[in-house]
Amino acid sequence: MKHPIIAAAFFMLLCPIAQAADLKGTASVIDGDTLEIHDQRIRLHGIDAPEGRQTCTLKGKAWRCGQAATLALQEKIGNQTVTCSGKKRDRHQRLVAICTIGREDLNGWLVANGWALAYRHYSKQYVPQENQARQARLGIWSSTFTPPWEWRQANR
Repeated sequence: MKHPIIAAAFFMLLCPIAQAADLKGTASVIDGDTLEIHDQRIRLHGIDAPEGRQTCTLKGKAWRCGQAATLALQEKIGNQTVTCSGKKRDRHQRLVAICTIGREDLNGWLVANGWALAYRHYSKQYVPQENQARQARLGIWSSTFTPPWEWRQANR
């Protein structure tokens, strides 16, 4: 093809996975690592938060750490505009993305505050934030818990 713009458009039609998707707007929090903007589900890249029904144990008592992670994310976002950028979709057709409020990375914020773990199977991007949260005993790190990926496997 002689025209680079036509060639680029043709490539994007044939290879939609190569396209980045950006969503911006008011976000609804589905759970500690999933949002929805404009009827599009978004799975937060590189992190895994406790499931909504998941409990952790603090001083011998169960507490709803999955629900707490969801509420922490809801409180952080409030009515602010969220921007999510990603390139891939997961097996549930959710956009896998890094989401921000202004310049603040929400994925990193969740891990840094102990409401999610770095999901090393997919990315090591948030390991430093996880290490800091663990040392400071923030969020779920103040208790004992099963990593969300193990909890899901045991509770299918």
